[in-house]
Amino acid sequence: MAEAISSLITDTESQLVQTGYVVIYAPQRNRKRFPEACVSAQASEAAARAAAKPEQGYYAAVASGPSRSSEGLRLFYLLRWLD
Repeated sequence: MAEAISSLITDTESQLVQTGYVVIYAPQRNRKRFPEACVSAQASEAAARAAAKPEQGYYAAVASGPSRSSEGLRLFYLLRWLD
């Protein structure tokens, strides 16, 4: 029988990539991945929409992350914008 992936991870500080509601600072919305410093996790869709400030470049979205890139950065991957 297949094992759960969490049982195969030996690094106790690692967390599996999560999908959730976020606010992303994106002056131009033409990217699909964002550094962790540009992303703020939110508890719910309503919270993400309330925290968004489009006129200042902060947009509500659904994203997966953080995931470590080959360059060593922690990135979030955009799934969809909430607008």
